[in-house]
Amino acid sequence: MQNPIPARAEVVIIGAGVMGAAIAYHLARRGTRDVVLVERDIPGAGSTSKAAGGVRCQFSDEVNISLAVRSLEVLRTFERDFGTDIDLVTNGYLFLLDSDESADAFAANVALQQRMGLDSRMLTTAEAKALSPHISTDGLVAAAFNPGDGHCTPEAVVSGYIRAARELGVRVLKSCEVTGIATSGPPGARAIDSVVTTRGTIACSQVVCAAGAWSGLIGDMAGVELPVRPLRREIMVSEPVDFDTTGMPFTIDFSTSFYVHPEGPGLLFGCPDETDSWTFSERRDPDWLGYLSELIDRRAPALADVQVKHGWAGLYEMTPDHNALIGAAEELEGFVYACGFSGHGFLMGPAVGEVVADIVAGREPFVDVSGLDKQRFATSGLRTELNIV
Repeated sequence: MQNPIPARAEVVIIGAGVMGAAIAYHLARRGTRDVVLVERDIPGAGSTSKAAGGVRCQFSDEVNISLAVRSLEVLRTFERDFGTDIDLVTNGYLFLLDSDESADAFAANVALQQRMGLDSRMLTTAEAKALSPHISTDGLVAAAFNPGDGHCTPEAVVSGYIRAARELGVRVLKSCEVTGIATSGPPGARAIDSVVTTRGTIACSQVVCAAGAWSGLIGDMAGVELPVRPLRREIMVSEPVDFDTTGMPFTIDFSTSFYVHPEGPGLLFGCPDETDSWTFSERRDPDWLGYLSELIDRRAPALADVQVKHGWAGLYEMTPDHNALIGAAEELEGFVYACGFSGHGFLMGPAVGEVVADIVAGREPFVDVSGLDKQRFATSGLRTELNIV
């Protein structure tokens, strides 16, 4: 039986992936009453459930590093704090670099990460091979590694936040698709009146857009431009392998974005489509496995004989500079957004939940995210994040 839709709410959050679930939990924890989380499907059914589960601090932007560090702090104690086992594995992230230009850029990033207290380091190709014996070092010039990075189960993180949010009084509405956002007032002084859904209308004055790849569509409903585009990515999980994956890091061939990490008794592989698909279609490309096989043969030939078990496609939420959009819309009072994470939304969800809850409540977040406001595209320009896969 579905929960009845409330006539009113103090805050309506659109999207119950990790971002929306974490925001809902932290708003309620900070004392905000009448928080409603709306989801057109079930919590975590969108891009969160399609994610590879990677959690890392190796970024080129100081704000992104701060958000990632905080998220990993939360995830390391998540089972204790939320009563949910998220299968966290911290075998590190290993970036394989095949050009001097990439090596120089990562060396600068590692220096920044070290200044911020991380144990990141540059490695020789021989050291990279020792960590990931399955790789070929042909063409590589260096690698970057942080032993504290890792991966976990995205759906479990969402489940933990949703349960905790409900215990604090958050109403979670499943199968409830947003179809409109009603506003009033003259241009330049518009405010939110209500959120219209397939199950009825909720009167409110505050909305948080955490709809992932669909955030641009939500922004259009509100008359708020959010430069977010969907980009399809695919993943394959193998049958159990006959060798020990204990200690195997999340390994990424940076120039191709091919990656692999342990997944239960098997392995999880990912890479882009050979030709980018900028649509909302999550239909799998029949040619993708062939392209993945080429990348495996090139960079991890020792894994060429693993057997396919299953796979799926999901959507990245891309912005022009591959950096997130976090802030409050100047053109619509009460409209806050957290979207456009360009492939690193899951890993930043726990920290962004805290940050956005503070923005909505009028508090100062633990990190200054003003540089991630969408206004940067009209004023200061792009804020490019280099460590995107």
